[in-house]
Amino acid sequence: MKVNINGEMRELDGQSVLQLLESLSIDPRKVAVERNLEILPKGEYDSTQLADGDSIEIVHFVGGG
Repeated sequence: MKVNINGEMRELDGQSVLQLLESLSIDPRKVAVERNLEILPKGEYDSTQLADGDSIEIVHFVGGG
């Protein structure tokens, strides 16, 4: 299936949002995920399966001052 991740089309096997983050070596506690223009609650990362044509935006939290 094809999924758009942060503006880049990728070919993926069926997986959850949490599995996607893990495959990208991203700590799910430190990001927000938007799926098809809706913010996904962190508690749903594991139960939300990606589907062909999904658009995913992953936003990292950055501290600073």
